[in-house]
Amino acid sequence: MENKTKKILVADDEPDILEILNYNLINEGYTVITAKNGTEALDKAKQYHPDLIILDIMMPGINGIEVCKILRIIPEFKETLIIFLTALSDEGTQVKGLEEGADDYVNKPISPKVLISRVNALFRRTNRNADEKIIKIGDMVIDRERYIITFKGKEIILAKKEFELLALLASRPGRVFLRNEILNQVWGQDVIVGDRTIDVHIRKIRQKLESDCITTVKGVGYKFEL
Repeated sequence: MENKTKKILVADDEPDILEILNYNLINEGYTVITAKNGTEALDKAKQYHPDLIILDIMMPGINGIEVCKILRIIPEFKETLIIFLTALSDEGTQVKGLEEGADDYVNKPISPKVLISRVNALFRRTNRNADEKIIKIGDMVIDRERYIITFKGKEIILAKKEFELLALLASRPGRVFLRNEILNQVWGQDVIVGDRTIDVHIRKIRQKLESDCITTVKGVGYKFEL
């Protein structure tokens, strides 16, 4: 299977979950490495350099969020995909995980089919280099070098910040971008803008595209879904 080139590290302190996820991911064609706690997850991440890491948040000792935080400051793990497994459904925990650099999260009890669909989707989205000059998604073409957007055969004129905001979200379709993350990447850390700035720009983008391709994730941020 083509997925054999992809390595996935799964870290969870519950043996039954490790066994179930290991079995299903291998059946899907992935190479799987398992870890039973946060310390082991860090060691195996550095040893095997997986393409994606699945972390249980509530592991004893070093928990999943701490593991993610540690990995994200190591250069070779800046772009590694990370999914959190959590039995905590509160919004604050989910936001905290995303703030520390997670790409997605899956609530427990885990459905192997749901998890695999999330894994497959993340790999599909990131197969395209986020720094490509041209982004093509469905009927939309974003030319990042010439600041031109073509949608359904029609050229759309966006203001510079509107373009940069759309290009950022479209670079990782389905990924939730936090408000602070968007402000830092589009406007810069040294620029002070109003709290409603992103909302206004997104409303204008939707109006000009005549499409709801940007979804608001309440209390978290925004994602692009065409």
